[in-house]
Amino acid sequence: MSTAYKYHLTFAIFGGVLCIATTVPALAAVSIETSILREAVTVEGVRAHQAAFQAIADANSDTREAGTPGYQESVDYVSDKMEQAGYEVTIQSFDFPYFKELEPAELQQIDPIPTTYPYFDVSGFATMVYSGSGDVTAIAEGVDLLLPPATVANTSTSGCEASDFAGFAPGNIAVIQRGTCTFRQKAQNAEAAGAVGVIIFNEGQPGRAAAFLGTLGGPGVTIPVVGAAFDVGEELATGGVTVRMFVNAVSETRISSNVLAETPSGRNDRVVIVGAQLDSVRAGPGIQNNGSGSAAILEIALQMKELNIVPRNKVRFAWWGAEESGLVGSQFYVDNLSKRDIKSIALNLNFDMIGSPNFVRFVYDGDGSDTSIAGPNGSQNIEQVFLNYFENDAGALPTEPTAFDGRSSYAPFITVGIPAGGLFTGAEGIKTEEQAAIYGGTAGEQYDPCYHLACDTYDNISLEALDQMSDAAAHAVLTFAMTTSSVNGTDKGTSPSQSTDGLRNRGTYLVK
Repeated sequence: MSTAYKYHLTFAIFGGVLCIATTVPALAAVSIETSILREAVTVEGVRAHQAAFQAIADANSDTREAGTPGYQESVDYVSDKMEQAGYEVTIQSFDFPYFKELEPAELQQIDPIPTTYPYFDVSGFATMVYSGSGDVTAIAEGVDLLLPPATVANTSTSGCEASDFAGFAPGNIAVIQRGTCTFRQKAQNAEAAGAVGVIIFNEGQPGRAAAFLGTLGGPGVTIPVVGAAFDVGEELATGGVTVRMFVNAVSETRISSNVLAETPSGRNDRVVIVGAQLDSVRAGPGIQNNGSGSAAILEIALQMKELNIVPRNKVRFAWWGAEESGLVGSQFYVDNLSKRDIKSIALNLNFDMIGSPNFVRFVYDGDGSDTSIAGPNGSQNIEQVFLNYFENDAGALPTEPTAFDGRSSYAPFITVGIPAGGLFTGAEGIKTEEQAAIYGGTAGEQYDPCYHLACDTYDNISLEALDQMSDAAAHAVLTFAMTTSSVNGTDKGTSPSQSTDGLRNRGTYLVK
């Protein structure tokens, strides 16, 4: 870990305004007395915002998913609070792909052997994300299949070329093998050839035989498309088999938005972005994921105004939309930055899930010393600010590193070389015996047992973690709001590895 150079500063309040005097110049991240802000940012204050998010979900079918009224009310709540506090608020709207299954899909062999294949099961099938809708019964027709399968994965080119459908009978259901090109390309070629439905089945090699959950990448395909187990596809492609497919889903482009609220004062060439995901998944209200981070940065922003803190650097608080749809909101924001805008952003602080019930105190590994994935130059200074805080100001609280694996809203920022850092208390990962001995909780269970589930409600929380991480977040926000040193990056850091199959043929296996 890098060593943090320190400022020695004193705080004083004159006429209600927090003032700062520096005495020693700094070379990297600075050490600033932040207790005034930390004391003002209380668990009760953060929980009040979480309660508001819960009430919004309660009034909107138990969800705050992007593209729904529950999300729009969340946007209104945050933007109203920030406007009333005196921040300069911008609502940044964008289009995003929306998909929702309205009821379980069905896949049946009607003739010659009546069979109902299990939905969302490793031995059956699952609807492709962004599938079209339909209730069709037709003959299944195999398309350029490699049977028996090759011994090496991704050698099947089934459905990847329009020529694969030469002689295909319009009105039939296309049975296509996974491999080589994207699911979307296969489905579009089938639809163009007149198919009324598409079954994409696994290739058949060891480890690639189960049904899988794939994505078509976005709306546009209008016929039903499912991903099936190898045995199902092989059975239906034998010739002369009549199949029924039923999918009832919404696949369309919707509008969502980011909430951006910045301090009126502060250096425009050294902007501190403080971000958190605002939307929930469809399945639940998302009060921990990520109502915890969203509520915490909202309370930090409000208390900064209440204390009349005038930042040396401009602070831009951001609540990202459609993050559960693939980090759409933060990506849209970064994509629309000019080169000058990117250069003017000093860093991104990211707070995604900071109150997990079975928590661990994770800090993003800015220098990659523990996870082998480093953030852009400057990220190590952000990491060190958090580590110094937990070690010194918070009373030697233990922490663990977490990798910049691209799963949260910092990802677009580090891609363009903006240094980043933040906090995380765990999602679907499993707590180890060693972690339970250090942090308490239950070994062998998820850090957040309600991750992406309906039970992610106001009661799904560790108040201890929320208190500690909110204080740490407040410390970092004020530290970088007041620093006179630069943490701007010049490198894009180390990217997490991606398999070629993930790029060409994204899909995850279903589990029972």
